[in-house]
Amino acid sequence: MKSYLAAAVCMTSTPNIEKNLQQAEEYIELAVNQGAILVALPENFAFLGEEEEKVARRQEIATLSEKFLIRMAQRFQITILGGGFPTPIADDSSKVHNTALLIAPDGLELCRYHKIHLFDVNLPDGNQYCESKTVMAGTSLPPVCDAGDLGKLGLSICYDVRFPEVFRHLSRQGADVIFVPAAFTAYTGKDHWEILIRARAIENTCYVIAPAQTGNHYGRRFTHGHAMIVDPWGTVLANTGAKPGIALAEINPQRLQQVRLQMPSLLHRVFG
Repeated sequence: MKSYLAAAVCMTSTPNIEKNLQQAEEYIELAVNQGAILVALPENFAFLGEEEEKVARRQEIATLSEKFLIRMAQRFQITILGGGFPTPIADDSSKVHNTALLIAPDGLELCRYHKIHLFDVNLPDGNQYCESKTVMAGTSLPPVCDAGDLGKLGLSICYDVRFPEVFRHLSRQGADVIFVPAAFTAYTGKDHWEILIRARAIENTCYVIAPAQTGNHYGRRFTHGHAMIVDPWGTVLANTGAKPGIALAEINPQRLQQVRLQMPSLLHRVFG
């Protein structure tokens, strides 16, 4: 593992796939021009619209998303995370998987993950979410893949951040960096987003890269933004705030080792 620059993208996706991918490409290019070799896109980067439309267009969204990620990885010679997009299920036309995909600079797939925790919540602001209506939960814990000089990278998606056992699993598998791509609601984000991201970094002494959606996407769907990168001590290295843009920060293996020596809590685990 070596020191390198990573970027977490903050964007406002809508039901318009073409415009979403164009927006994503602009932020990827901006990040690369500033030296990033690892770029993470948020959940729903290619499409954020009504659930019924998402299912109806599942094959189109999945195909365009995967082709886009491969093209960006090869064009810019970066490792790129597509933080969540619908992928079809062979024997079920009513639901999709919410899938995160990590692509290497040569365009080959490093790993993928189907979101296991689904967001079924009625919020005090009147918004209701029932992700399980159109999404089938994954059945496997998220993977950690060895990305060579970039270290060991662990995957998760959005609502997973509220389940610390997922991140303990990733740290047990040796994760140096964990992704938390999200479309966090505006209502919960203001109180919980940064706290949860920093907590996952602190308790697992790892870097956390958290790309995010922000603003108004359609109807009453608003997200919190604040894409960020947090170091193993829980320090926020970069934060986009509520505006679209990129959070850019160094991933430093010496810092990782330093914190793990100073606070060797992973070695002191009693249960798991």
